[in-house]
Amino acid sequence: MKTTEIIISGFGGQGILFAGKILAEAAMLKGKELSWLPSYGPEMRGGTANCHVIVSDEKVGSPIIMTPDILIAMNLPSLEKFEQTVSAGGKLFIDSSLIQRKSERSDTEAYYIPATQLATENDHGNLANMVMLGALLRHTDLFSLDEIRAAVDMTLPQKRKNLLDIDMAAVMTGYNFE
Repeated sequence: MKTTEIIISGFGGQGILFAGKILAEAAMLKGKELSWLPSYGPEMRGGTANCHVIVSDEKVGSPIIMTPDILIAMNLPSLEKFEQTVSAGGKLFIDSSLIQRKSERSDTEAYYIPATQLATENDHGNLANMVMLGALLRHTDLFSLDEIRAAVDMTLPQKRKNLLDIDMAAVMTGYNFE
C-alpha cells in the first residue's frame, strides 16, 4: 500500500465518523501515516456527514481528498455528491438498502451491499456502518479482520467495551456478504 484515500459519507447518525475513526486507528496500529478529517455540523443528525481518511506509507501532505480511491456511500445524496470524484479504477461501496440506483461509472468497481437491511436482519441494530467496513475489508487489502478488531477495541469508550463483539459480528456480516 502506498496511499489510499477514502471518503465515507451518509446521513448524520449512521456512524460515518466512527467508521472513519476505526480506519484511522487501524492505520495507526499498523504504523502507517494517516489523516482523519470529519465533516459535520448541523447535518450531524439527519443531514449528510462525511469523513476523509488517508492511509499512507508516506507523510500525508493534506487531509483534503479530491479524487478518492474508495467511496463508501450510505445514502443517495452521498453517492450523488462524491461518485464522479472517485479515481478511475477506484471502488464504490454502496448501501443498496437505501440507494436504489446503480453507479453511473464504468471505470470503477461498484459493490452493492444492503448494509442497512443486513444490520436489521442480523440484529445488529444501527450498525450498517460496520457492515460496510466488513465489505471494505473483503474487497481490499487495507487491513485484516484482527487489525480492525483491535482498532474497534481501541476506539470504543471504556463504558461501551461490551459492544466489541456486536460490532465485530456486524463487520463479519459485511465481510461474508456475497
